[in-house]
Amino acid sequence: MTRGPFEPALQARAARAADAVRDRPEEPCPFRTAFQRDRDRILHTKAFRRLKHKTQVFVAPEGDHYRTRLTHTLEVSAVARTVARALRLNEDLVEAIAMGHDLGHAPFGHAGEHALDDLLRERLGRRFHHNEQSVRVVEVLERDGEGLNLTREVRDGILHHTGSVKPATLEGQIVRLVDRIAYVNHDIEDAVLAGVLRAEDLPEAEIAVLGRTTSERLTTLVGDIVANSAEADEIRQSREVGVAFLRLRKFMFDHVYLAHPAATESGRARGVVQALFGWYLEHPEELPESPEPDAVLRVTDYVAGMTDRFALRAYRQIFMPREGPL
Repeated sequence: MTRGPFEPALQARAARAADAVRDRPEEPCPFRTAFQRDRDRILHTKAFRRLKHKTQVFVAPEGDHYRTRLTHTLEVSAVARTVARALRLNEDLVEAIAMGHDLGHAPFGHAGEHALDDLLRERLGRRFHHNEQSVRVVEVLERDGEGLNLTREVRDGILHHTGSVKPATLEGQIVRLVDRIAYVNHDIEDAVLAGVLRAEDLPEAEIAVLGRTTSERLTTLVGDIVANSAEADEIRQSREVGVAFLRLRKFMFDHVYLAHPAATESGRARGVVQALFGWYLEHPEELPESPEPDAVLRVTDYVAGMTDRFALRAYRQIFMPREGPL
């Protein structure tokens, strides 16, 4: 007897894989739900593999233990799944959204994203946002232009994990909130490891509420989300914990993200990204073959898809003088 894919008992507000919709209908898998299939398709993409060489905060760090965009993705997935399971929401949907949410991130973290966005806005009247690029990756760029044909629920969660519009599902809302929780906490660890920050520098009032260690803070934040969302129609935090977290996040912006040395390296990374964009726009023949007729979009896709090391290598090859006879 053939059995269908197993989906655990979910609460009434959870998204159901059986109700998931794809733009191109497909025969169901006998062993996996629609959301499990989406997760697996994301895991097998080239864009997902490139995340291991994309920066989180510190540009191309020499140490082996700093977070990358890939480890950030895995941490978001782990914490978000914990919240989903505690609330009896769809863990498979949460995992698929988490795995795909940063596929469109440019090299050099947010510095690269801002560099592309500023250049496109000032010179060409366009914008670049990594969440929109992540959707473009799964809808258009992967599988040689065919896209992954992911469910609408997963694509909605990826698109709205940041920005002004909330995800349509509670599962997407979990990833949206946990994304911020994960990066603030692991960026604290990386900043301490880099010597940019000392544990005792963290703001006392906020640490008293949230916890002194990463483990304590995650336990507090996850428990608070579960307690305040269990009977609610949205994923939310209590006022006390939410305010403390926002203040801790602001502290990180003031003392790490926008401070030396991260800010200094961000300026250099910005120059690399914008120089590469301008050069490829003038030399489209150097781009990989693509059916995309829009030259600006082709350059954007190519530069945004670069890893940190690939971007630095391309920059050296194009712009740096070479030793020896030409």
